[in-house]
Amino acid sequence: MSHGDKIQTYEQEDLKRDLKNRHIQMIAIGGAIGTGLFYGSSWAIKTAGPAILLVYVLAAIAIYFVMRALGEMAVEEPVSGSYVSYSNRYIHRFAGFLNGWNAFIFLLATSAADLNALGNYMHFWFPAIPIWVTAGAAVSLMFLVNIIGVKIYGEAEFWFALVKVAAIVAMIAFGVGMVVFGIGNNGVPIGYRNLVDHGGFFPKGASGTFLAIVMVTFAFGGVENLGLAAGETKDVKTTMPKAINATFWRLLIFYVGAIAVLLTVFPWTSLTTKGSPFVEVFTKMGIPAAASIMNLVVIMAVLSAVNASVFTNSRTFYNLSLQKNAPAFLGVTNSRKVPHRAILMVFATMFAGVLLNYFMPGQAFELFSSVTVFALVCAWGSIVISHFGFRKARRQRGDEGQIAYRMPFYPYSNYIALIFLAAVLVGIAILPDMRISLVVSAVWVFVVFIGYKFYVRNESPCTSVSVEAGDAKDMLA
Repeated sequence: MSHGDKIQTYEQEDLKRDLKNRHIQMIAIGGAIGTGLFYGSSWAIKTAGPAILLVYVLAAIAIYFVMRALGEMAVEEPVSGSYVSYSNRYIHRFAGFLNGWNAFIFLLATSAADLNALGNYMHFWFPAIPIWVTAGAAVSLMFLVNIIGVKIYGEAEFWFALVKVAAIVAMIAFGVGMVVFGIGNNGVPIGYRNLVDHGGFFPKGASGTFLAIVMVTFAFGGVENLGLAAGETKDVKTTMPKAINATFWRLLIFYVGAIAVLLTVFPWTSLTTKGSPFVEVFTKMGIPAAASIMNLVVIMAVLSAVNASVFTNSRTFYNLSLQKNAPAFLGVTNSRKVPHRAILMVFATMFAGVLLNYFMPGQAFELFSSVTVFALVCAWGSIVISHFGFRKARRQRGDEGQIAYRMPFYPYSNYIALIFLAAVLVGIAILPDMRISLVVSAVWVFVVFIGYKFYVRNESPCTSVSVEAGDAKDMLA
């Protein structure tokens, strides 16, 4: 069977392909620059010191391989369900069921963490406003943006991401000027002493460097959302590879570059774990206006994350319904081809995150960011494992050689990514404050499994899901 003759057996979606190349490029950037960089980087720096730069580089390589595996499948089979659909098709139906409903706990955890960070940013100007008030206002605004149409979402994310990029590039440029030319430091170059003084480059030793991998992983969470846009992208075979190819360099520039500036300009021991270190930098420079501007930027970064979360999770629930792994009412679109019922479900879940910030504002970020990391490991791991099944299916059909956008160094790159993800789980198990997330996650997986068995047992035979030419278990046998 030739590439042009192959039958599309993935879910047939009723969505409008309104996302243009510039939208996709900025969605990719927006996914790479989130709350983890602006807010969680303080925790990571405190855990590893300057050696955190190496962790970011290694993590960027592993995540790039994950994205290339996702990109290969997304170009060939562009659906909004992305890795949820692929794991359902190429691993097992339960894998798709788990990943799809993981999106629910993932949504609850990320929204609680992001909205908690947003409330803390607002305290820079309005310390008396409760975190939950700011959170509720942000969720309501992003709901309106997403319910109108995918083009509005694309435009909002484009401008959010553009502001973030401009701010980080400016900060990096200004920081380099301080380090090399002494700009803003009375003409005295700062140099690179802060990278090696204060305990050396590895002040926390190998253990601290290893454990920082957990928060770094949280920081990179969101890059996989690019695959969810494939179902609504114009000319996916051109735009998707361009966006994914640039992911690695964006991660290096925005993360390694920005963190390198922070660690070079100021001693790593002076950065606190409260608030954003980016705002802290400008505050210590004695430029209050610049600090306010940067605080506005990080607020927009969180709004971008919430905006993207509404989009990606609503498309996940929509596609999950088409797989017959979620209630059928979630698989309905309105006259504008927007999955409005799935968006309403996301909206309700996010307000649960608002309530969590009402009841536990002090612990929300750390707890839910660690739960988010477990969900990320599940998502990224399923992408890599699904890719094995995808390649095997193509070999059996005889068209593996016709894949347009191929994973580099396959299958070794897949193994590298899986080893990295295993290391993240070990890190979560070792850290006392995050260990509880594994217990919570294990209980969640058990609950989902019970729900899966009940759901499958009570469905009618005509609603059973078929994948490709046969069952996924046969393809992986």
